[in-house]
Amino acid sequence: MRLTAFWNNMHAQFGEGYAHSLAKDFVIEQLGSRTINQALADGIGAKEVWRAVCDAFDLPASVR
Repeated sequence: MRLTAFWNNMHAQFGEGYAHSLAKDFVIEQLGSRTINQALADGIGAKEVWRAVCDAFDLPASVR
């Protein structure tokens, strides 16, 4: 998954403003207790991060 697709998914699910707030502030244990932004900056792939977001927020299978 490209980073652009990741952000498109985030915006579609959470809205543009809230998506960026989540990425900055919400710590996801599945990402090694990192925020989304930290995980991406540390080189974790966008697809893996998206899966962790889907799990953390129990998003429907149709968006996974």
